[in-house]
Amino acid sequence: MTRFSANLGFLWTDRSLVDAIHAAHDAGFDAVECHWPYDYDPAEVKAALDATGLSMLGLNTLRGDVAAGDSGLAALPGRQDEARVAIDRAIAYAGAINTPKIHVMAGFAEGMQAEACFIDNLRHATEAAPGITFLIEPLNHHDAPGYFLHHTDQARRIIEAVAAPNLKLMFDCYHIQILEGDLTRRLSANLDITGHVQFAGVPSRGRPDHGEIDYRHIFAHIAEIGYDAPLGAEYRPEGGDTDNSLGWMARLR
Repeated sequence: MTRFSANLGFLWTDRSLVDAIHAAHDAGFDAVECHWPYDYDPAEVKAALDATGLSMLGLNTLRGDVAAGDSGLAALPGRQDEARVAIDRAIAYAGAINTPKIHVMAGFAEGMQAEACFIDNLRHATEAAPGITFLIEPLNHHDAPGYFLHHTDQARRIIEAVAAPNLKLMFDCYHIQILEGDLTRRLSANLDITGHVQFAGVPSRGRPDHGEIDYRHIFAHIAEIGYDAPLGAEYRPEGGDTDNSLGWMARLR
């Protein structure tokens, strides 16, 4: 049976992170994940996780100056100090709530200098916390035009350059379908470097039982190739009503 993780960056956003954890448990999710939990006391988040028995699978590094257009810092030459502060803060928070994975956000950049910067910062991360799996995620050009990481081949090249066992690919089916398509073969080809899988409907990023992807096929293929960790539901509920959007769970599980 497929297991699902609720991404609380998109689900139950009308509630506090603590209340959203409880809502995910009540809805039948097997785990949770989030984007930026830093405004919440980690002790309170940990207490909610302990009370529900859920694990927080992952969180993101901070984006930087969002008002100025930042969406990650790790591939931005000249801002290595900021990037490493964000990485170290994520490591500390993850340690406080027993989160095993951190998504290191690259940011808007291009070129070989940006790649070298990203590799250096990822080496810092993987060496600073060898017990945590760090994730890098290609983002599509419609939602994040100019984002540095934009293809699975590029991600593989960077992962191989860093050469750390705790650096993996975040394979988001929504982004990869828009960027590359051919999801079944892409999943198989990248299984060896995949550390987490996420999903949403395409092209709307809405519930996964709407749109052009047949997730019944995709989830069956994921199980067939031997990936059995919870899959991250990172979609935007229509009208913001998470509870009324969850009919897909029974159909796709």
